Amino acid sequence: MATQIQQAERFLALHHQPQPLLLPNPWDLGSAKLLAWLGFSALATTSSGFAATVGRLDGKVTRDEAIAHAGAVVRATDLPVSADLENGFADSPAGVAETMELAAMAGLAGCSVEDFTGRDGDPIYDKSLAAERIAAAAEVAASGPIRLVLTARAENYLHGRPDLAETIARLQAYQEAGADVLYAPGLRDLADIRQVVTSVDLPVNVLASPAGPPISELAAAGVRRVSVGGSFAFAALGALVQAATELREQGTYSYGSLAAVGRAAALEAFK
Repeated sequence: MATQIQQAERFLALHHQPQPLLLPNPWDLGSAKLLAWLGFSALATTSSGFAATVGRLDGKVTRDEAIAHAGAVVRATDLPVSADLENGFADSPAGVAETMELAAMAGLAGCSVEDFTGRDGDPIYDKSLAAERIAAAAEVAASGPIRLVLTARAENYLHGRPDLAETIARLQAYQEAGADVLYAPGLRDLADIRQVVTSVDLPVNVLASPAGPPISELAAAGVRRVSVGGSFAFAALGALVQAATELREQGTYSYGSLAAVGRAAALEAFK
């Protein structure tokens, strides 16, 4: 197993390759092992996917639960792992810094911090406070022996504020605050994505979406990383719903062919 310092260095280097880093999001240890077996270079946890494994919705797990889960995913493979730390599980910069310290102790190579407050009536932090929160996270990320790769997320498009200029201004502020990677989930229009990429100097992550551009077009636009969020986890849940519904309502088993694919993969990946 590579050391944590080596994993963090490796993870950062993967953002500067000729092709975008494809960063899948496992939701448990089995999916982490499967994705590693399939040949991916790094992994990232998903807050919504992990929450689903304990029967909750996104935003309903505690900091301790998220950190423990991230640490378990780290130990499951020899790949660099970045953690979805939601809003840092704190409003204050000091609280976000404390979460970053716990992330470093969990063995992670990186993590993300978003500007979503978790409050329906006031979903996005004021830009100046949001930048202070990223600065506090960045200070911790750079201060220890492990140089954690910090991804700063601007959540406007996920929470009813599809303002491209404001989103770019936020990403630029997070760049100045010390982030290593920038991410505005919810962007789907290729022209908008291209504008984001050309407006900042750091690697940009894009959330894969059926309504969005394919990897080839994202690569041509200069995107350096593509992640899937909770979509793999919910695809697995969707397969379960379909199989269970067929069994209960039709009494048939056409899901057997898909189960056979999963069983064969598990026999190889879990050796």
